Amino acid sequence: MSTFSTLIVGGLATGAIYAVVAIGFALLWQASQTINFAQGEFVMLPAFFALIAMGMGAPYWLAALVTIGMSVVILGAMFKQMLVDPMIKHGVLPMAIATMALAIFMKESVKDLYSAEAYPFPSLVPDRNLAILGANISLQHIGIIVTAIGAIIGLTLLLERTSIGRQMQATAQNPTVARLLGIPVERMILLTFVINAVLVSIASLLVTPIYLAKFSSGETLGLAAFIAAIIGGFNQLRGAIIGGFLLGVVDNLAAAYISTQYRSAVPLFILIAVILFRPHWIAGRQEERTV
Repeated sequence: MSTFSTLIVGGLATGAIYAVVAIGFALLWQASQTINFAQGEFVMLPAFFALIAMGMGAPYWLAALVTIGMSVVILGAMFKQMLVDPMIKHGVLPMAIATMALAIFMKESVKDLYSAEAYPFPSLVPDRNLAILGANISLQHIGIIVTAIGAIIGLTLLLERTSIGRQMQATAQNPTVARLLGIPVERMILLTFVINAVLVSIASLLVTPIYLAKFSSGETLGLAAFIAAIIGGFNQLRGAIIGGFLLGVVDNLAAAYISTQYRSAVPLFILIAVILFRPHWIAGRQEERTV
């Protein structure tokens, strides 16, 4: 029982990372019909921002702030203005291909300019275990869950309790009507990209101490978060959250009780099961189009 509890907590920690990154997928899709296939690399890159800052003598807290700031500028504003705005005019497919190319460019650039080796990364909390009801629970996992849930709650409060959040929701639902109501649609879309940049930088600071800083670390994470967003229904943030936590727990249990060799295939198996038995996804709403 203690081992099972430890696995559940570990799965929730992994799922919290998936959920944070999956929320970014859903936000960008709702705001601008953008599918960012470089989202995994967006999680990988901030870790190297932090390593560079700490290598210049910055303490961890300052390096984290610098990382979030650089992510907002590069992965938020610049990504939207230099790639999304020119490409989205040509449709969703060219936009998707462009983000795939961006993912390759980012990965290879980090490999060539920094290193192909994996680097240790400091953690927000001490790497030790706590004995809770007979189970050894990693304090690091608890820190990841608490921080990720805090970020999710903060985003939810922003969207539901503030004027800016309501304007963002109106923009996502119907940009044309939002413009007629005087809402600065372009500014709200830009804010969505900025929020995604903050989310991926938080995810990077949380996950890198466990999986190390490496140029290829975003591949598996990006795919898992994308599948989590699809499982939950790409048009619902709560679905992305549920999908992320579900995927993390099932993935961890499957690795422990079935086989670690097939761990990378678990997200795909879950996706297939959802497609077969729950075609409208977990929390998504059905969308109809007239053609």
